[in-house]
Amino acid sequence: MPLLQLILVALIQGITEFLPVSSSGHLILLPSLTGMEDQGQAIDVAVHVGTLAAVVLFFWSDVREAILGLPRALTGRIDTVGARLALGLIVATIPTVIFGAALHFTGLSDALRSITVIGWTMLIFGIVLYVADQRGSSHKTASDWGPKDALIMGLWQMLALIPGTSRSGITITGARGLGYNREDGARIAMLMSIPTIIASGLLLGTEVALNADVGLMRDMGIAALLAMVSALAALALMMRLLKSVSFTPYVIYRVVLGIVLLIIAYQ
Repeated sequence: MPLLQLILVALIQGITEFLPVSSSGHLILLPSLTGMEDQGQAIDVAVHVGTLAAVVLFFWSDVREAILGLPRALTGRIDTVGARLALGLIVATIPTVIFGAALHFTGLSDALRSITVIGWTMLIFGIVLYVADQRGSSHKTASDWGPKDALIMGLWQMLALIPGTSRSGITITGARGLGYNREDGARIAMLMSIPTIIASGLLLGTEVALNADVGLMRDMGIAALLAMVSALAALALMMRLLKSVSFTPYVIYRVVLGIVLLIIAYQ
């Protein structure tokens, strides 16, 4: 892959993965609007590994709690913060894994990769995020997160498999609708991305591993590193801005981009 395209793909994935603007939508738009070749599954896996590393590093204290609590959660002893968090992440991931497998093995995941679909999802789910953010209360914090809320947010997250929806955006929408404050809602949404990215990486990675060569491995390493660095920067910026700014700037971006894409699609 040309170095410029490799850099663009990594930066787009890293910056947009955790912002509520849809990384998958932007990655599909890159070749659609520029004429570049699709980056392929191998680079998709690499940039996902990079963003996975970024979110694990950024929220390491929470990740460590969940890892330590996982054995207790798996044995039904939900008596620590870590066990409660681990259980929540497991419950929240199940709907996405089931829906993702259905889309993958039926071929519908490829059928949804179009400018028209991305335009509508950008627009519609941008407006839904705005309504949830403006009308949602802020009486809940991360400590209130349990299996029931995890399942509800997991069902919201499931919709992110439709390109243009945005995994972080739709889970934040669910969190705000449930009454979580902006910072903790975003924090939960980011933690929910970890098992989801792992599941996605395993699904795609098994197909890539058998066909990788030295040149491809080099490209994957570069892409993963750039995606990790850009994702860390995007995460730090968003979490800092949420102390004083709502999600409205992201909504405006989504609505404008959605309208532009629909104009292009229907012309």
